[in-house]
This record gives sequence, structure tokens and C-alpha cells, in this order.
Amino acid sequence: MEALSQGYNQFGRQRRLLKKHESLVYWLQLLTDVFLVTGLLLLLVYLKNGEVDLPYRLFAVISGLLLFVIYGVHGVYRRAGSLRNGLSRLSVAWAVLLMLLVFLTFITKTSSIFSREVFLQWAIIGLLLQMLVYVVMQKTVGLVRDRLSPVIRSVVVGNGRLGCHLAAKINNNKWLPDKVVGFVSCYDFQIYDETPNHTACLGDLDDINRVVVEYDIRRVYIAVPLNQSDKIEVLHKKLLKLNVDLIWVPDIYALQLLNHSIREVAGLPLICLNESPITSTKTGIFFKGVIDRSVALVSLMLLSPLLITIALLVKFTSKGPIIFKQNRHGWDGRIFKVWKFRSMVVHKEEAGVTQAKKKDSRVTAIGAFIRKTSIDELPQLFNVLFGSMSLVGPRPHAVAHNDHYREKIGSYLARHRIKPGITGLAQINGCRGETETDDKMHKRAEYDMEYINNWSLWLDIKILFKTPFTLFSNDIY
Repeated sequence: MEALSQGYNQFGRQRRLLKKHESLVYWLQLLTDVFLVTGLLLLLVYLKNGEVDLPYRLFAVISGLLLFVIYGVHGVYRRAGSLRNGLSRLSVAWAVLLMLLVFLTFITKTSSIFSREVFLQWAIIGLLLQMLVYVVMQKTVGLVRDRLSPVIRSVVVGNGRLGCHLAAKINNNKWLPDKVVGFVSCYDFQIYDETPNHTACLGDLDDINRVVVEYDIRRVYIAVPLNQSDKIEVLHKKLLKLNVDLIWVPDIYALQLLNHSIREVAGLPLICLNESPITSTKTGIFFKGVIDRSVALVSLMLLSPLLITIALLVKFTSKGPIIFKQNRHGWDGRIFKVWKFRSMVVHKEEAGVTQAKKKDSRVTAIGAFIRKTSIDELPQLFNVLFGSMSLVGPRPHAVAHNDHYREKIGSYLARHRIKPGITGLAQINGCRGETETDDKMHKRAEYDMEYINNWSLWLDIKILFKTPFTLFSNDIY
């Protein structure tokens, strides 16, 4: 038994405790889409040119390889959720693939080789065909599952918040054969207020054997709080001889999580409670870095007339340097110098950093304008280009501010687990300007944590598109 608990079977071989759940349907859908989009591209090229040149063949191969990566990252073939959500994930992933291909042709200076007419036809027809295949396959799999998969009657041990949430998710997931018929209480029969569908409490821990036999239970989920984890071993021993599946659902949501995940090392399951997206999603972060530097470089070239104009206005309207540099905390708390156009007269802070207020006498005439329009932040494109910042991420605060809030807001320093950004989720939701109360900074920190926990390239793109519409605010001084 000891060897088994350490992840080895009776033959001494290491056994996987984390199983891969990519089904045959997953791979069938993925391969179908790869052949569909590459075949369609080659067909459209042949119909237009009468042949398929080498550049187009290479383009098709690259498209297929990128589709493998991008569709997996975006969870296109996740079976949880509605058909509409699945089609939405498919559309987003296809859009990301197309944008990445356009970017690759731009940096390699090969865009002139390819027909824009063919690319546009491929983009539209390819999406429609993929959506059609997706719907047909999902409907077919649903019919086969309903006919061939028997219902697995299940019970949840623990009727607290975690148990009720689990039961609701299981019963509302049409792809799962499980059906939660009730709860086994660990709380003296006190059922949580949000018990799904008024699911009955069938007994307590002492009744577990009776419940399994009487209700023909085939699967038992253990969803108890961390302070009652001793119940797991008791249940394991009780149910070992009853031929039921026993599944433990760790109550990790009782903790404050950061980009949590589950993985495996040497057959041992690892629950990552606190991890930076930079280390956990290296493929996505690589593309984020590529997009950051590319957009920053192009933006600096396009905005150079504006940058030069503002620099001259700052220089000739007040004494002092054009660029204001200040120490800020970046990724993993590393200190870097953030660049901004100087918007205040040169002065010395008495203690810490005093935020700009309404009618602040330190703000220059041109400074008031560039602060109001956020033009003063544009030099941070150089920070992005040099790698100390990202286009999107938690806004970097002054070191003195971090020292002030680190004790007042428990998750405040967790904002540094990803590169800071010029704009972020907090900013497009109105959290800009002065934070004269702790509640305002707490709200910013909540948005920053939400961004880190839900980070994706698509989220970055949405934030970038929304940012221009939030630049003008009455709270910016």
C-alpha cells in the first residue's frame, strides 16, 4: 500500500497520478481543422494561380503548426460549456492565428508574395467551414454519448460552499455522465443556502455505506474544507470494499490563489497555488513579448512627430529634464526606472511620493494637458521595447506606494508576478488617477489579480482596444 501511495504499482513501475483527458474526439477535431484550413488554402491558391508555389506550401505548413498551438492554448475543443461558447472560442483562436500570420509576413517582408484576395477568402470561408464542422461534430458526439454512456449516480461528501458549487457544475455539464443525487453532510445536516436544485442531504458520514447501497451510488466526491481533511482517510477506508469511485476535490479555493494549476512531476500531482503566468504559460508569454516589442517599435515610429513636439513643449515651457524617471517595482519585485514626460515643475518630495491632486500647483501648463490625455505615459513604449514593461499588465506604482500598501492589502505585492503594463484591466474599468483612499487602491489590486488569474493574449488584445476609449477621465489631474 505504501508503494501505491507513492505513485508505484505492484510491479514497481511508476504510475501516472494525473491522467491526460484529451479524448479521441479532441484529436479528431484538431486534425480535421488542420487538414480543413490547410487544404482550403491550397485549393484557393490553385483555383487562382493554377498551381501552388513553394511560399504558399510553407505558409500552409506554418498555419497548421500554429493552429495546433493556438487552438490548444485557447481551449477550442474543451467540452465544458455551451455550443455558443465553443464557437466563440473557435472564432477568437482563428482571429489570433490570422493576426499572427499577418505579423509574421510583415516582419519577414514577404507580405507582397501572397494574394490579399486569397487570404481574405481563406479567412472567411475557413472560419465558416470550421464552425460548421464544430457544430456537426458536437451534435454527433452528444447523440452518441446519450445513447452509449450510462448515467453515473454520484454523491458529494460535504454540503458547504465547495460541495454545492461542485454539484451544480457537475449536474449542469451535459458532457459529464455523472448525476449528483444528493449530499453526505459533515456539518450536522446544515445545508448551504445555495444548494443546487434543492438536492437532498442523504445522511452524514456514519451513513455513507448505507447511502451508497440504497441509492446505487457509483461515484463519491469528497469536497470538505481544509480543516476537515482528516475525513478523507476515514472515507477511503470505508468505501474501499464497496466498488465505488472515490474522488477528492481539494478545497484550494479557501486560499487566495494566483494563476493556480495542476501538474505532475515523477508521477506526483502538484497543485500550484501561486505561480506567475510568465513561468506557467511560456508559449503565450513568448508571443506576448513578440507582440509587445513589435507594437512598441511601430508605435514609436508612427508617433515620433507627436513625441518630438511634446518633448520640445516640455523643454521650453519649464525648467528641468524632458523625461521624468522614477524607480518602480516590476516583474518579481525588481526595481526599474519608468519613463514619463515630465509634467511637473522640478521639486523635492518631503516624504515618500505625493500623488497629484486637483489644481495641483506642481503641475505645469503643458503637464496638465499631457496628464489628462495620458500622453505623458508614451515614453514607456521605450520601457516596453527594452523589456522592463509590457503593453498590458498591472500599472507599476512608486516604490514608496508599494511600501505603504503592502501591509494594508494582503494580495498587493502579488501584482508583481507579471510584467507591469502601460495599461491594464484596472485602467479600462475606471481605476485611474489619484488613490486618496485605501479602498480605491484595493479595487485596483483586485482587478490586477483578476488579470493575472485570467491572462491570455486575447484578454490583452481586448484591453488594448478598449484603452483609447478610457483615456479621458475627470479623475486624472
